Amino acid sequence: MHHIKKTFILLLTSAFLLSAVVYVSDFSFETTAFTQTWLIKVMNWTHYKVINSTLADHIQKELLFSLLPNQQIQPRGTTVAQTTDIPIYYHVAHPLNYHFILDEPDKCSQNPFLVLMVPVAPHQVDARNAIRSTWGHESSVQGKAVLTLFLVGLTGGPEAQQQLEEESRQHRDLVQSNFVDSYFNLTIKTMVIMDWLATRCSQAAYAMKVDSDMYIGLENLMSLLLAPNTPRQNYITGYLMWDRPVVRDKNSKWYVAEELYPEPKYPTYLLGMGYVFSNDLPEKIVEASKVIKPFNIEDAYVGACLKQLGIAPSSPPDPSQFRAYLEQYKREDFLRVITTILGSPQQLIDIWKDVKRPT
Repeated sequence: MHHIKKTFILLLTSAFLLSAVVYVSDFSFETTAFTQTWLIKVMNWTHYKVINSTLADHIQKELLFSLLPNQQIQPRGTTVAQTTDIPIYYHVAHPLNYHFILDEPDKCSQNPFLVLMVPVAPHQVDARNAIRSTWGHESSVQGKAVLTLFLVGLTGGPEAQQQLEEESRQHRDLVQSNFVDSYFNLTIKTMVIMDWLATRCSQAAYAMKVDSDMYIGLENLMSLLLAPNTPRQNYITGYLMWDRPVVRDKNSKWYVAEELYPEPKYPTYLLGMGYVFSNDLPEKIVEASKVIKPFNIEDAYVGACLKQLGIAPSSPPDPSQFRAYLEQYKREDFLRVITTILGSPQQLIDIWKDVKRPT
């Protein structure tokens, strides 16, 4: 009897182990399927998640390049005829995949001449307040109406979202869309800006995409736009980037995989810190994005869309007015520029006060 018990226990243990092996094997396939399903949900994010922006960049990058080749997605609202084998990254930057959570649809009812669209992280309240108290406070320049709006993605949690909504009620200058707000998603952010301009503010004459760490010389910008030889259509200018190679080093923050952009060099594009364009372009760029595969270098992606449209970026009449950096503060330099990058919101406030002081 004791022998039978030992045999029975041995058989039972073997059966359990065999079942465990089968279960683990099945689970690995289910986990893969779950991960893929989860990724699709991430790319069309509709819920608030607590995400560290640096971690989000890394996670999204790893997920995209490890899982995307075998994925499919049906882009919401897209009418362009495509094969059924559409990679998940193909239309994720197209704005029809997203919707506005906070919006100011009537903001352009007064027909502004120039609209400044500022992509900014939800938590960067100091940057927004600095802009609101400096160049973003200007509503009229040389007799032309100017409007400044901020574009953000998802906040990272209900408390942060509540604070953002309160800020929106106070200032009425926030537009929010339901994409994950991260460095890797700047192309999405830029295309959502283009969509907002095309659908909410087509009556404006010009628009500018300008980063939140920028100084903008509005008087100089307006003089450029009001010059008689400045085109009113198919016009875009700023800091031109020619003949730039695509970065293939996976350790670089500017890395772009060949499957996303196979060419060795980018078409001519404008540095994303700040470029100004005639407001007929946003609708055209959005349309071009239906057939241009997105990649994660937003300013070069806009350049690829322009190439698709057959529109060449224009060199500004005075290229020295679009500056990446000014090495040290000199008031006379800031009186001449249109754009330059600054180090902090407080620096913007201090420089603006000095530039605007009576002489």
